Amino acid sequence: MENSKCIEKLTRKGIKPTANRILVLETLLAAARAVSVQELEIMLGTVDKSSIFRTLTLFVKQHVVHTIEDGSGSLKYEVCSGEDSCSVADMHTHFYCEICHRTFCFEAIHIPVIALPEGFAMHSINYMVKGVCRECSGSK
Repeated sequence: MENSKCIEKLTRKGIKPTANRILVLETLLAAARAVSVQELEIMLGTVDKSSIFRTLTLFVKQHVVHTIEDGSGSLKYEVCSGEDSCSVADMHTHFYCEICHRTFCFEAIHIPVIALPEGFAMHSINYMVKGVCRECSGSK
């Protein structure tokens, strides 16, 4: 996503588009997979970990990104595809590679929506498949 589109997305979400926020959003979009704070810190290089964490916290609060728990011990962050908020449609299947510790998004594999008992309200769904990714298994 080009710089102006990132600025537009942040502004639409009520977030002041600072240089760091734009850079974090651009990096998340370019990654095309769910990434941790530590991975973002390596990808960005010039932005300190606390700034990245504060930016991600704001992005989660304003529904720019959603979090994924993949069992690795650190949350992964992914940009919401919806314009207004993260929806159940954003909660697609994820794959965690037990060798390289990357989390991949399988957007074409949707999570089935289940009917919850009366009085329960769903906010998110986490469907994680664990195994070995294509690169680590050596099969392209």
